[in-house]
Amino acid sequence: MYNQEQNRDAVLARCRKQLPKADMREPLARAAAGKGLLHIVSVLLMLMTMIRSTFALLTTPPQLSNQRHSLTSRAANESFPLECVQVAPPIMSPTGGCQQTLMVHTFAASYGQPFIGTYSPPDCEFNRITFNLIVTSAGRQFDRLALMFFDDTEIFRTSTAEPTRDGIIWTYNKDMSSYLSMFKKPQKIVFDLGNLMDDTYTGSWNTTLAATFFTAEDTIEPADVVIPVSARRSAENAPSGFVVPGSKAVNDLVLPRNAKKAVFSISACGQAAEEFWWSNVLTSDTQVFGNHTTLYGHSPFRELQLVIDGYLAGVSWPFPVIFTGGIVPGFWRPIVGIDAFDLREDEIDITPFIPLLSDNQSHTFEIQVAGIDDDGRGNEYITTNIESNWIVTGKVFVWLDSNISSTTGTLPSVSASVPTIHLHSATQHTVNGTVASLDYSIEVSRNLYIESTLHTSAGTKNVSWKQDLTFSNSGTLSNKGNDQIMRQTTTGSHLSSSGYSRTYEYPLWVISSINEPPGGNLTIDAKMGRGKYVQELGDLAYPNDWKTFDYTRLPSTLYGKPTFSGSNVNNWQNGTASYLSVPAQKRSYGSGSTEQLLSLSGITDGPVAVVQDGTHNAAMHMAQQRGEELYRRRMVATNGSVVVDVESFGGQVREKSTYVAANQEYNDGGVHEFAMEGVRALLGRGAYAMMRWR
Repeated sequence: MYNQEQNRDAVLARCRKQLPKADMREPLARAAAGKGLLHIVSVLLMLMTMIRSTFALLTTPPQLSNQRHSLTSRAANESFPLECVQVAPPIMSPTGGCQQTLMVHTFAASYGQPFIGTYSPPDCEFNRITFNLIVTSAGRQFDRLALMFFDDTEIFRTSTAEPTRDGIIWTYNKDMSSYLSMFKKPQKIVFDLGNLMDDTYTGSWNTTLAATFFTAEDTIEPADVVIPVSARRSAENAPSGFVVPGSKAVNDLVLPRNAKKAVFSISACGQAAEEFWWSNVLTSDTQVFGNHTTLYGHSPFRELQLVIDGYLAGVSWPFPVIFTGGIVPGFWRPIVGIDAFDLREDEIDITPFIPLLSDNQSHTFEIQVAGIDDDGRGNEYITTNIESNWIVTGKVFVWLDSNISSTTGTLPSVSASVPTIHLHSATQHTVNGTVASLDYSIEVSRNLYIESTLHTSAGTKNVSWKQDLTFSNSGTLSNKGNDQIMRQTTTGSHLSSSGYSRTYEYPLWVISSINEPPGGNLTIDAKMGRGKYVQELGDLAYPNDWKTFDYTRLPSTLYGKPTFSGSNVNNWQNGTASYLSVPAQKRSYGSGSTEQLLSLSGITDGPVAVVQDGTHNAAMHMAQQRGEELYRRRMVATNGSVVVDVESFGGQVREKSTYVAANQEYNDGGVHEFAMEGVRALLGRGAYAMMRWR
């Protein structure tokens, strides 16, 4: 993906993506027919995209609508591709807009070879932009991470589903209106999707990306300027993501002198040995099962820190994204994990720093990724010495005051408590003295408050940013580290003097067991449950979800776009999945069942954030909430078949078509490295090693 990783496919000991993972691989010998059809489908998609007028009217792309109809009506036909989906509310993209194709490209052997293109603003008026990404693939392939840049600024991060022999197809629509100022100017497009192609890994990614431009009457106020914190390599036709901790995610920036509001966003996700950071153990316990089973340390806690000129300006405690090869791949076909197609960013209001930053001088912005180390004797501390690696970028969104030449005020007062950390671990032993199990737990809390006084053309006001966060993770490892039970919860409250507030909870639990007797078959069994529950009032850089929702799908009795103070988004998944590898047959089999429920509600009454002037306390007035449900979707998939799919728009239920997967047998089609070398040699690192080093 980046220079440091271009040779990782040849260095199995340092690459989680290329070693065989516990996956439902497809038979190479039987892949040709399905792959051929997918190639035809992909070519047709690309041709239809290219021959459309650059500024054609668009709602849902016609080819996608036709594809969906065919997929549902011909679902029993095993030669047709499987439609994968990330459950998400539909976004506004009305008729009357104009469309531009930004990319038609196939990512095959694409490490170090991103797509390079050019964007020019369309010849139409617009204040809103949406993306439509369509991807097809067939054969065998790992999940892959993709980053899209306008020059050096990351604007979209996504990942792929894992293909089948007959092929898969998915689409994702994303509102891009926060980047309106960038879409008003020509840009270089750098779309990086690093992929490996060889005799074993045969799936390429056929991609079509289109943008729709339109005008809407709404309250979205995009930033006037967007400034990246990135590796700044677009001039070399290379992606600009930092790889941490191999490099520092730091830039020196000069901000406009007349800023009246500034927001920083962080885009980051763990890869390689850090992909399953939430399953790690305490550093003092990494060797608890002996040298043949090495666990990953630095704890299951991660914190993304924004540091401006040495000040801690804010933190992000990341949502635990699980990609489509994660834990057991049977969980994620065809329903992918929460946010897998749209890795969303966390925001920090840095308006209190404007008086420091408006001097026309260079200022240092750095993103650090931290964990926790301990010595086993009760001493613990925050550390940036984590495993490899996190892919990190950031952005500063700036709103300008047109009536003054330079914003002034007081320097920021930062009150950031040292995180409160509580660690515990204990081992249980067998009668012969070996370790039978490890129990561990960690609790972390942090409070942060930053304030200053700002002088703008609207007058003098106190501005502030406040964060209160708690984290807990507990688990048990047994069977020499190959069985794991873990439970984690992250909660947070973010509050800005602008009236913005965000409260959230990220629960996650996983039970997994890996068994591979000498000379026998490998089995992995797992259960999981997870959620992402967010209440957001107002907005910072990215519009509140109620502002991007497609209101035209509501019943006619509710039609019309109401005004809300905020939104509630509740997103929940749970499932059971298994994997069986039979080295003697050179075959593997998978099964799984996953249920997901998502709802979006607009809040008409609710919490109103009020920051008390001149204090470090933030008061939250809790009015009686009255929510209006805009959208709900429940899906259940079993062994690749969608058995329940029910949508509700404003309370009106619309049951969608379901379909049965053509073939529930998954075949490796050849000897994987684990079959030749022995799974134990590649496991050796606990219950998630197969997923980390696949």
